Amino acid sequence: MLVYNLTLSYLNNIEDAEEVTQDVFIAVFQSINQFNEKSLFKTWIYRIAVNKCLDFLRAKTRKKRWTNIIAILGDNGTLTHNPADFAHPGVLLENQENAAYLFKAINQLPESQKTAFLLSHTESLSNKDIAEVMNKTVSAVESLIQRAKQNLQKTLANFYTEYRQK
Repeated sequence: MLVYNLTLSYLNNIEDAEEVTQDVFIAVFQSINQFNEKSLFKTWIYRIAVNKCLDFLRAKTRKKRWTNIIAILGDNGTLTHNPADFAHPGVLLENQENAAYLFKAINQLPESQKTAFLLSHTESLSNKDIAEVMNKTVSAVESLIQRAKQNLQKTLANFYTEYRQK
């Protein structure tokens, strides 16, 4: 369930999340002999899941590595997936429109900020565990999460301003 929730948070699509979750467990099965026990088994699986999500997004968008986070946007910059139709079970928002704005904002974060933010806030991993998953220092993770929050505040404030003007 933890892997599925993470893939669902990343991909915002139930079918894609199910597919990637299967890919994660196949990868775990195929590479179990490579697990070196230097980290927790759960952390190792999270690392595989994050990598599979990122690989999926890269393949889906067929863009260069640094643009893979905007997987829900087409080549012309318009939404190819309507986030308002996406109902994430872990997000308890009264209003589906607010959820759509939130996920749209999260998907606009740079890859490393998105990963740190999702692992922290949807998976409730500690900064130490996130650092292991991302192969970064704890202070780097703290910085990524802080910048992600700042970027989300700016993006959501812009959405709110646009919404009020309508």
